[in-house]
Amino acid sequence: MIRIVIVEEMGLLRRALRAMLSSETDLEVVADLHEAADLVTVSRAMRPDVVVADLELPSADMLAVVERLGTEVPGSAVLALSTQLHPEALQRAIRAGARGFVNKNVPPAELVRLVRAVAAGERVVDAGTAVAALLPPTSPLTSREAEVLRIVAEGLPLKEIARRLFLAHGTVRNHLSVIMRKTGARNRLEAVRRAQQAGWI
Repeated sequence: MIRIVIVEEMGLLRRALRAMLSSETDLEVVADLHEAADLVTVSRAMRPDVVVADLELPSADMLAVVERLGTEVPGSAVLALSTQLHPEALQRAIRAGARGFVNKNVPPAELVRLVRAVAAGERVVDAGTAVAALLPPTSPLTSREAEVLRIVAEGLPLKEIARRLFLAHGTVRNHLSVIMRKTGARNRLEAVRRAQQAGWI
């Protein structure tokens, strides 16, 4: 019997994952969590073979959690779920210790197959994710715009961004205006999130 822990913030998706995986005769979901805070503690107690984890939980640095899990519960393999289908996201997850990386939109039968493969010690990436990671979308941002957005991601105010890049305050504001138009974002934080998800920064 393959023991599984699920970590997924969205209740509907979490319950659907639990029902789907539990319907298989060789799979048992021993816990499902809506946040990652208790994941290591629960995994120490339950000793799952596979942890199916959403990498994009807003309440936690999931890559750090995956690394900690690998250190403290090395027998639990992580199958990472993500919508960020680009090489950087895949590489970060693998470096953190995830054994598999899967698109959240993967068909149920494929997810079941990948859970079994990860439990058997294989490293897996679903086919759609592999193709998307090899052929990432071209960034519409110039190198300077990407640089500005990377510093915005640090949470610095405009004046500090301008100082770091040796630019005028108004120039940074203009760059941000262009960045938000190119990313279709309503504000700086959304622009950062969209650019990170697309692998542009």
